Amino acid sequence: MSYKGFTREFGALLVAAGLTGMMVYAHAAEVAIQLPPEVNSFKQDVGAEIANAQCLICHSVEYITTQPKMLRPFWKAGVQKMQQKYGAPISDAQVEPLVDYLVKNYGVVTNAPGAVSPGTASQASADSGKNPADGPGIATKYGCLVCHNVSAKVIGPAYRDIAAKYKTDAEARSKIAEQVRKGGSGKWGPVLMPPFPQVSEGETAILAQWILGLK
Repeated sequence: MSYKGFTREFGALLVAAGLTGMMVYAHAAEVAIQLPPEVNSFKQDVGAEIANAQCLICHSVEYITTQPKMLRPFWKAGVQKMQQKYGAPISDAQVEPLVDYLVKNYGVVTNAPGAVSPGTASQASADSGKNPADGPGIATKYGCLVCHNVSAKVIGPAYRDIAAKYKTDAEARSKIAEQVRKGGSGKWGPVLMPPFPQVSEGETAILAQWILGLK
């Protein structure tokens, strides 16, 4: 084959390859991804309109309904995370009504006070270190036993496992107290523990001493 003949054939191959690529690109450009329609719905109640307008932007209804039944701090932390970290268009005025709706319909509603009076906090602080037996009552009062069990892992670690981990740690009480007040994740896996700032310092001290005393 002559040089000119080779050049013509090579050029024809390039043109054919280019046309093929354009056809593939055009075909690919026509492909559209369509998500399945939402077949579930939120429970009808005050605040459902906010959940429908805001939560369904990123989540399915099932994502909400399959969450563990948690207390208000868990749901509020989740809503604020969506708003502040991921940029969900939830206005500040919508946060509390949305949290109210989620807690009432998909969470755990308790009569635990949102704040503790100074007198109560002072008394609890004075009693801390004296009444570790009150630990189970405090854990029940604030819904801790929804996620924790004394002997077995539920959502969070078993209290006996926590006691074993901090057995030789001189700062164990302060670390547990900080975890209760501020929440967080990473120490026992990726599951988020919501903060519980409504637990007084005295109650936190009693709770920590009770946990650390478990064998």
